[in-house]
Amino acid sequence: MNTINHEPFLAGLSYVIAVFGSYAALQLAAAIPQGRTWGSIIGSVIGAATALGGGAIWSMHFIGMNAAELGVPVAYDPVLTLASLVLAILAPAIGLFIVGRSDGGPFNLPLGGLIAGLGVALMHYAGMAAMILPAKISYDLTLFGASIVIAVVAATVALWLAFSLSGKLQRLGSAFVVGLAVCAMHYTGMYALKLEPTREAVADGGFSLPPEYLAYSVFGIAVVLLTLLLVYGAGKSQRTLTSNL
Repeated sequence: MNTINHEPFLAGLSYVIAVFGSYAALQLAAAIPQGRTWGSIIGSVIGAATALGGGAIWSMHFIGMNAAELGVPVAYDPVLTLASLVLAILAPAIGLFIVGRSDGGPFNLPLGGLIAGLGVALMHYAGMAAMILPAKISYDLTLFGASIVIAVVAATVALWLAFSLSGKLQRLGSAFVVGLAVCAMHYTGMYALKLEPTREAVADGGFSLPPEYLAYSVFGIAVVLLTLLLVYGAGKSQRTLTSNL
């Protein structure tokens, strides 16, 4: 079994994108309860879910994966990697819709948090399964279970904050908390990982670049996408305000 260490700068970068994505998601989610048409509602849900799932969660996960020093060369299966991204966006989208368009019932938040959290956990382990490497993968069951619990709690808290805060400073402060929770889930899952190197040849078909290149590329793309989503959200809020005058 090998010990997994993390490159500090890339690990820090993963937290930065988790915070930025969380802030963008909290900003965008505020429009979900205010939607008057299905087009407006779905657009707001997709925008917030993309920021939270694609930015704060998946981008953080992939940067964190590349921060890990596994001691063996790693490539990634493109189909499973793409599937993990879809899961990362779809699960929060369902949770955001359930809670954001709810009738105030007591079970909406727990249900939305459970679905989103389990989806995020599934995304994480799908992303882990996407690794192509000369090693057998297993998990410490205690840490594995803890990562799933953290994912559900973090998703529930994120959904509660998304529809409970009204000020930008409140959302910014909360983004640091949500980002920390997202990182806690990821790195708990990473420390649950056990690798047993093998001498078996690794099948071709994955994509691989130096870890820092992959991490910086994902970070840069995520920052651009999140910035565009924030601009879109600000423009949409302004149009809604104007139409109500």
